Amino acid sequence: MALEERTCAEGFTGADPLEDHERCLEDADFGYWIVEHEGHAAGFAILSGLANENRAILIKRIAMAAPGNGLGREAMRLILRLSFLTFHAHRVWLDVYPENERARRVYRALGFQEEGIMRDCILTDSGYRSLILMSLLENEPGAREVIHA
Repeated sequence: MALEERTCAEGFTGADPLEDHERCLEDADFGYWIVEHEGHAAGFAILSGLANENRAILIKRIAMAAPGNGLGREAMRLILRLSFLTFHAHRVWLDVYPENERARRVYRALGFQEEGIMRDCILTDSGYRSLILMSLLENEPGAREVIHA
């Protein structure tokens, strides 16, 4: 919760109330993972759509405690492997703030394609923010690369 609140305050992610997380932890459609590095929590990832009949998994949130050291990219690779190999996703998708260029670079490097912009869809204390939709399909090069790694 502390990392989620921090990344939200920094403008990189959204945040949900504790009650929402507790409810999602009981729902088979959601999965929560802690990213560990050298025995310590280094970040987290939240997926939804694990029970989706369309085989479309949303990376609802991924955050690293210390961005910029490659752990986020490696965590994304593992999340993609999990999504495609364990949960048999056809499509993995996410949304990202346009200003979060570091994350967008990682997603593009892993093969995600930008699908469009949801304009002014998030209301914050400082006004509305837009989101860029991105996805990776199981038959695209980025997915094949993580599946066969």
